[in-house]
Amino acid sequence: MKRVKSTLTVLSVATLFAISGAAHAGATLDAVKKKGFVQCGISDGLPGFSFADAKGQYKGIDVDVCRAVAAAVFGDAGKVKFSPLTAKERFTALQSGEIDVLSRNTTWTSSRDSAMGLNFTGVTYYDGQGFLVNKELGVSSAKELDGATVCIQAGTTTELNLSDYFRANGLKYTPITYDTSDESAKSLESGRCDVLTSDQSQLYAQRIKLANPEQYVVLPEVISKEPLGPAVRQGDEEWFDIVRWTLFAMLNAEELGVTSANVEKVAKETKNPDVARLLGGEGEYGKDLKLPADWAVQIVKQVGNYGEIFERNVGAGSALKIERGLNALWNKGGLQYAPPVR
Repeated sequence: MKRVKSTLTVLSVATLFAISGAAHAGATLDAVKKKGFVQCGISDGLPGFSFADAKGQYKGIDVDVCRAVAAAVFGDAGKVKFSPLTAKERFTALQSGEIDVLSRNTTWTSSRDSAMGLNFTGVTYYDGQGFLVNKELGVSSAKELDGATVCIQAGTTTELNLSDYFRANGLKYTPITYDTSDESAKSLESGRCDVLTSDQSQLYAQRIKLANPEQYVVLPEVISKEPLGPAVRQGDEEWFDIVRWTLFAMLNAEELGVTSANVEKVAKETKNPDVARLLGGEGEYGKDLKLPADWAVQIVKQVGNYGEIFERNVGAGSALKIERGLNALWNKGGLQYAPPVR
Protein backbone atom coordinates (compact mmCIF):
# COMPACT_ATOMS: atom_id res chain seq x y z
CA MET A 1 0.00 0.00 0.00
CA LYS A 2 1.52 3.31 -1.06
CA ARG A 3 1.52 5.76 1.83
CA VAL A 4 0.35 9.33 1.36
CA LYS A 5 3.21 11.83 1.18
CA SER A 6 1.27 15.04 0.68
CA THR A 7 1.58 17.63 3.41
CA LEU A 8 -1.94 18.87 2.75
CA THR A 9 -4.24 18.40 5.70
CA VAL A 10 -7.42 20.03 4.45
CA LEU A 11 -9.41 19.55 1.27
CA SER A 12 -12.61 21.40 0.53
CA VAL A 13 -15.79 19.40 0.88
CA ALA A 14 -16.48 19.88 -2.83
CA THR A 15 -13.05 18.53 -3.73
CA LEU A 16 -13.52 15.69 -1.28
CA PHE A 17 -16.70 14.54 -2.96
CA ALA A 18 -15.21 14.87 -6.43
CA ILE A 19 -12.20 12.76 -5.49
CA SER A 20 -13.79 10.09 -3.34
CA GLY A 21 -17.22 9.77 -4.93
CA ALA A 22 -18.66 9.57 -1.42
CA ALA A 23 -21.43 12.10 -1.90
CA HIS A 24 -24.26 9.59 -2.03
CA ALA A 25 -25.32 7.35 0.82
CA GLY A 26 -24.02 3.81 0.67
CA ALA A 27 -20.97 4.46 -1.50
CA THR A 28 -18.43 3.41 1.13
CA LEU A 29 -20.24 0.26 2.23
CA ASP A 30 -20.71 -0.78 -1.39
CA ALA A 31 -17.02 -0.23 -2.11
CA VAL A 32 -15.93 -2.06 1.03
CA LYS A 33 -18.08 -5.08 0.20
CA LYS A 34 -16.83 -5.11 -3.40
CA LYS A 35 -13.16 -5.19 -2.45
CA GLY A 36 -13.79 -7.55 0.48
CA PHE A 37 -12.08 -5.67 3.30
CA VAL A 38 -12.03 -2.45 5.32
CA GLN A 39 -9.04 -0.17 4.71
CA CYS A 40 -8.24 1.46 8.03
CA GLY A 41 -5.86 4.32 8.77
CA ILE A 42 -3.90 3.86 12.01
CA SER A 43 -0.90 5.35 13.80
CA ASP A 44 2.60 4.68 12.52
CA GLY A 45 3.49 3.12 15.85
CA LEU A 46 1.92 3.87 19.25
CA PRO A 47 1.81 1.08 21.87
CA GLY A 48 -1.66 0.49 23.23
CA PHE A 49 -3.38 2.11 20.26
CA SER A 50 -1.82 0.85 17.04
CA PHE A 51 1.56 -0.82 16.67
CA ALA A 52 3.04 -3.92 15.06
CA ASP A 53 4.21 -6.70 17.39
CA ALA A 54 7.26 -8.91 16.85
CA LYS A 55 5.30 -10.97 14.30
CA GLY A 56 4.19 -7.91 12.37
CA GLN A 57 0.61 -8.15 13.62
CA TYR A 58 -1.09 -4.84 14.42
CA LYS A 59 -2.53 -4.47 17.91
CA GLY A 60 -4.13 -1.73 20.01
CA ILE A 61 -7.44 -0.05 20.77
CA ASP A 62 -7.55 1.74 17.42
CA VAL A 63 -6.71 -1.49 15.61
CA ASP A 64 -9.48 -3.31 17.48
CA VAL A 65 -12.01 -0.68 16.39
CA CYS A 66 -11.06 -1.43 12.78
CA ARG A 67 -11.32 -5.17 13.38
CA ALA A 68 -14.71 -4.69 15.01
CA VAL A 69 -16.02 -2.81 11.95
CA ALA A 70 -14.86 -5.71 9.76
CA ALA A 71 -16.56 -8.20 12.09
CA ALA A 72 -19.81 -6.24 11.84
CA VAL A 73 -19.74 -5.95 8.04
CA PHE A 74 -18.25 -9.33 7.05
CA GLY A 75 -18.61 -11.48 10.16
CA ASP A 76 -14.82 -11.73 10.02
CA ALA A 77 -12.57 -9.39 12.03
CA GLY A 78 -9.65 -10.39 9.84
CA LYS A 79 -11.05 -8.69 6.75
CA VAL A 80 -9.24 -5.43 7.36
CA LYS A 81 -6.05 -3.89 5.95
CA PHE A 82 -4.08 -1.21 7.73
CA SER A 83 -2.46 1.99 6.47
CA PRO A 84 0.08 3.35 9.00
CA LEU A 85 -0.10 7.15 8.77
CA THR A 86 1.71 10.09 10.35
CA ALA A 87 -0.29 12.90 11.90
CA LYS A 88 0.29 14.98 8.76
CA GLU A 89 -0.87 12.24 6.40
CA ARG A 90 -3.99 11.03 8.20
CA PHE A 91 -6.62 13.55 7.08
CA THR A 92 -5.58 13.63 3.46
CA ALA A 93 -5.72 9.83 3.35
CA LEU A 94 -9.31 9.85 4.58
CA GLN A 95 -10.47 12.82 2.52
CA SER A 96 -9.05 11.36 -0.70
CA GLY A 97 -10.65 7.94 -0.20
CA GLU A 98 -7.37 6.08 0.33
CA ILE A 99 -8.82 4.72 3.59
CA ASP A 100 -12.40 3.93 4.62
CA VAL A 101 -12.09 4.91 8.25
CA LEU A 102 -9.48 6.76 10.31
CA SER A 103 -8.86 5.13 13.70
CA ARG A 104 -5.67 6.86 14.78
CA ASN A 105 -5.79 8.45 18.27
CA THR A 106 -7.28 11.56 16.66
CA THR A 107 -8.87 14.37 18.66
CA TRP A 108 -12.45 15.33 17.80
CA THR A 109 -12.54 19.12 17.26
CA SER A 110 -14.98 21.54 15.66
CA SER A 111 -12.78 22.35 12.65
CA ARG A 112 -12.05 18.72 11.90
CA ASP A 113 -15.73 17.90 12.22
CA SER A 114 -16.75 20.67 9.83
CA ALA A 115 -14.19 22.42 7.62
CA MET A 116 -12.23 19.22 6.92
CA GLY A 117 -15.27 17.33 5.67
CA LEU A 118 -14.99 14.62 8.34
CA ASN A 119 -17.47 13.12 10.77
CA PHE A 120 -16.33 11.68 14.10
CA THR A 121 -18.38 8.64 15.06
CA GLY A 122 -17.77 8.58 18.81
CA VAL A 123 -15.09 8.61 21.50
CA THR A 124 -12.95 5.53 22.01
CA TYR A 125 -10.69 7.18 24.58
CA TYR A 126 -11.12 10.34 26.68
CA ASP A 127 -7.67 11.88 26.93
CA GLY A 128 -5.92 15.14 27.77
CA GLN A 129 -2.58 16.72 26.96
CA GLY A 130 0.23 16.41 29.48
CA PHE A 131 4.00 16.62 29.89
CA LEU A 132 6.73 13.96 30.14
CA VAL A 133 10.08 14.93 31.68
CA ASN A 134 13.29 13.33 32.85
CA LYS A 135 13.38 13.23 36.65
CA GLU A 136 16.81 14.84 36.47
CA LEU A 137 15.14 18.07 35.31
CA GLY A 138 13.96 18.44 38.90
CA VAL A 139 10.43 19.72 38.27
CA SER A 140 7.16 18.44 39.67
CA SER A 141 4.73 20.76 37.88
CA ALA A 142 4.28 22.12 34.36
CA LYS A 143 4.27 25.62 35.86
CA GLU A 144 7.99 25.15 36.57
CA LEU A 145 8.81 24.78 32.85
CA ASP A 146 9.51 28.45 32.11
CA GLY A 147 12.21 28.65 29.42
CA ALA A 148 12.00 24.94 28.58
CA THR A 149 12.66 23.42 25.18
CA VAL A 150 9.58 21.39 24.25
CA CYS A 151 9.28 18.50 21.76
CA ILE A 152 6.01 18.45 19.80
CA GLN A 153 4.58 16.24 17.08
CA ALA A 154 3.68 18.30 14.01
CA GLY A 155 0.16 18.34 12.61
CA THR A 156 -1.59 17.83 15.95
CA THR A 157 -3.73 19.87 18.35
CA THR A 158 -0.75 19.78 20.71
CA GLU A 159 0.90 22.89 19.31
CA LEU A 160 -2.02 25.26 19.94
CA ASN A 161 -2.75 23.77 23.38
CA LEU A 162 0.87 24.25 24.40
CA SER A 163 0.93 27.85 23.20
CA ASP A 164 -2.31 28.64 25.00
CA TYR A 165 -1.15 27.08 28.28
CA PHE A 166 2.24 28.78 28.39
CA ARG A 167 0.78 32.15 27.40
CA ALA A 168 -1.97 31.89 30.03
CA ASN A 169 0.61 31.12 32.72
CA GLY A 170 3.17 33.74 31.62
CA LEU A 171 5.74 31.14 30.64
CA LYS A 172 8.19 31.07 27.74
CA TYR A 173 9.33 28.03 25.77
CA THR A 174 11.18 26.96 22.63
CA PRO A 175 9.29 24.42 20.46
CA ILE A 176 10.96 21.68 18.40
CA THR A 177 8.58 19.86 16.06
CA TYR A 178 8.87 16.36 14.62
CA ASP A 179 6.81 14.38 12.13
CA THR A 180 6.45 11.28 14.31
CA SER A 181 5.94 10.57 18.00
CA ASP A 182 8.99 8.28 18.02
CA GLU A 183 11.22 11.12 16.82
CA SER A 184 9.86 13.35 19.58
CA ALA A 185 10.52 10.72 22.25
CA LYS A 186 14.08 10.07 21.01
CA SER A 187 14.77 13.79 21.17
CA LEU A 188 13.65 13.88 24.80
CA GLU A 189 15.79 10.86 25.59
CA SER A 190 18.86 12.38 23.92
CA GLY A 191 18.43 15.61 25.90
CA ARG A 192 17.75 17.81 22.91
CA CYS A 193 14.54 18.94 24.59
CA ASP A 194 13.60 19.29 28.25
CA VAL A 195 10.03 18.04 27.95
CA LEU A 196 7.80 16.09 25.60
CA THR A 197 4.16 17.16 25.38
CA SER A 198 1.35 15.13 23.88
CA ASP A 199 -1.84 13.33 24.89
CA GLN A 200 -1.20 11.57 28.19
CA SER A 201 -1.95 8.18 26.65
CA GLN A 202 0.83 8.79 24.11
CA LEU A 203 3.21 9.84 26.86
CA TYR A 204 2.67 6.58 28.75
CA ALA A 205 3.07 4.66 25.49
CA GLN A 206 6.27 6.44 24.54
CA ARG A 207 7.72 6.12 28.03
CA ILE A 208 7.74 2.31 27.93
CA LYS A 209 9.75 2.46 24.69
CA LEU A 210 12.58 4.46 26.29
CA ALA A 211 15.78 2.72 27.45
CA ASN A 212 15.12 3.68 31.11
CA PRO A 213 11.38 4.39 31.42
CA GLU A 214 11.54 4.64 35.22
CA GLN A 215 13.74 7.72 34.77
CA TYR A 216 10.82 9.68 33.27
CA VAL A 217 7.66 11.00 34.88
CA VAL A 218 4.35 12.36 33.57
CA LEU A 219 3.62 15.67 35.31
CA PRO A 220 0.21 16.02 37.02
CA GLU A 221 -1.22 18.81 34.86
CA VAL A 222 -3.76 17.95 32.15
CA ILE A 223 -4.10 21.06 30.00
CA SER A 224 -6.74 20.13 27.44
CA LYS A 225 -9.68 17.95 26.49
CA GLU A 226 -8.70 15.35 23.89
CA PRO A 227 -11.63 13.08 22.98
CA LEU A 228 -10.08 10.51 20.64
CA GLY A 229 -12.19 8.58 18.17
CA PRO A 230 -12.70 7.20 14.67
CA ALA A 231 -13.61 9.47 11.78
CA VAL A 232 -15.21 8.92 8.37
CA ARG A 233 -15.87 11.17 5.40
CA GLN A 234 -18.93 13.40 5.40
CA GLY A 235 -21.70 12.59 2.95
CA ASP A 236 -22.19 8.88 3.67
CA GLU A 237 -24.57 8.49 6.61
CA GLU A 238 -24.86 4.74 6.10
CA TRP A 239 -21.16 4.14 6.68
CA PHE A 240 -21.10 6.69 9.49
CA ASP A 241 -23.86 4.74 11.28
CA ILE A 242 -22.02 1.43 10.90
CA VAL A 243 -18.78 2.73 12.41
CA ARG A 244 -20.64 4.61 15.16
CA TRP A 245 -22.77 1.64 16.20
CA THR A 246 -19.78 -0.69 16.15
CA LEU A 247 -18.36 1.32 19.06
CA PHE A 248 -21.78 1.58 20.72
CA ALA A 249 -22.21 -2.20 20.47
CA MET A 250 -18.95 -2.78 22.37
CA LEU A 251 -19.95 -0.28 25.06
CA ASN A 252 -23.45 -1.71 25.45
CA ALA A 253 -22.03 -5.22 25.61
CA GLU A 254 -19.79 -4.30 28.52
CA GLU A 255 -22.62 -2.59 30.37
CA LEU A 256 -24.88 -5.61 29.86
CA GLY A 257 -22.23 -8.11 30.96
CA VAL A 258 -21.75 -9.64 27.52
CA THR A 259 -18.16 -10.75 26.88
CA SER A 260 -16.22 -12.61 24.21
CA ALA A 261 -16.36 -15.69 26.44
CA ASN A 262 -20.14 -15.77 26.99
CA VAL A 263 -21.67 -13.95 24.00
CA GLU A 264 -22.76 -17.04 22.05
CA LYS A 265 -24.38 -18.63 25.11
CA VAL A 266 -26.05 -15.39 26.14
CA ALA A 267 -27.37 -14.81 22.61
CA LYS A 268 -29.19 -18.16 22.76
CA GLU A 269 -30.43 -18.06 26.35
CA THR A 270 -30.98 -14.43 27.38
CA LYS A 271 -34.31 -13.30 28.78
CA ASN A 272 -33.18 -9.69 28.96
CA PRO A 273 -34.84 -7.72 26.13
CA ASP A 274 -31.99 -5.19 25.94
CA VAL A 275 -29.49 -8.01 25.44
CA ALA A 276 -31.75 -9.76 22.96
CA ARG A 277 -32.07 -6.63 20.83
CA LEU A 278 -28.31 -6.03 20.90
CA LEU A 279 -27.48 -9.61 19.93
CA GLY A 280 -30.13 -10.00 17.22
CA GLY A 281 -32.65 -12.14 19.10
CA GLU A 282 -35.37 -9.50 18.84
CA GLY A 283 -36.16 -6.95 16.15
CA GLU A 284 -34.33 -6.22 12.90
CA TYR A 285 -31.78 -3.73 14.11
CA GLY A 286 -29.00 -5.26 12.05
CA LYS A 287 -31.12 -4.91 8.95
CA ASP A 288 -31.65 -1.23 9.76
CA LEU A 289 -27.87 -0.81 9.54
CA LYS A 290 -27.61 -3.03 6.44
CA LEU A 291 -25.71 -5.54 8.56
CA PRO A 292 -26.33 -9.23 9.40
CA ALA A 293 -28.61 -9.96 12.36
CA ASP A 294 -25.65 -11.22 14.42
CA TRP A 295 -23.43 -8.20 13.73
CA ALA A 296 -22.98 -7.36 17.41
CA VAL A 297 -22.40 -11.03 18.32
CA GLN A 298 -19.53 -11.19 15.84
CA ILE A 299 -18.00 -7.96 17.17
CA VAL A 300 -17.97 -9.17 20.77
CA LYS A 301 -17.04 -12.77 19.95
CA GLN A 302 -14.07 -11.87 17.74
CA VAL A 303 -12.87 -8.59 19.24
CA GLY A 304 -14.47 -8.20 22.67
CA ASN A 305 -16.55 -5.64 24.51
CA TYR A 306 -15.14 -2.19 25.26
CA GLY A 307 -13.81 -3.19 28.67
CA GLU A 308 -11.96 -6.14 27.19
CA ILE A 309 -10.21 -4.12 24.48
CA PHE A 310 -9.31 -1.41 27.00
CA GLU A 311 -7.81 -3.79 29.55
CA ARG A 312 -5.70 -5.83 27.15
CA ASN A 313 -4.36 -2.86 25.18
CA VAL A 314 -3.82 -0.06 27.69
CA GLY A 315 -5.21 -1.24 31.03
CA ALA A 316 -4.20 -3.74 33.69
CA GLY A 317 -3.46 -6.48 31.16
CA SER A 318 -1.02 -4.29 29.22
CA ALA A 319 2.42 -2.79 29.74
CA LEU A 320 0.87 0.69 30.03
CA LYS A 321 -1.27 -0.10 33.13
CA ILE A 322 -3.54 2.91 32.58
CA GLU A 323 -6.55 3.09 34.92
CA ARG A 324 -10.01 3.38 33.38
CA GLY A 325 -10.62 6.85 34.86
CA LEU A 326 -12.83 8.89 32.51
CA ASN A 327 -13.02 5.85 30.24
CA ALA A 328 -15.00 3.84 32.76
CA LEU A 329 -18.68 3.30 31.96
CA TRP A 330 -21.08 6.07 32.93
CA ASN A 331 -22.54 3.97 35.77
CA LYS A 332 -19.06 3.33 37.21
CA GLY A 333 -17.85 6.92 37.48
CA GLY A 334 -16.68 7.45 33.89
CA LEU A 335 -17.90 9.14 30.71
CA GLN A 336 -18.37 6.14 28.42
CA TYR A 337 -22.03 5.91 27.51
CA ALA A 338 -23.81 4.37 24.53
CA PRO A 339 -27.40 4.83 23.31
CA PRO A 340 -29.47 1.63 23.47
CA VAL A 341 -30.29 -0.69 20.59
CA ARG A 342 -34.06 -0.39 20.21
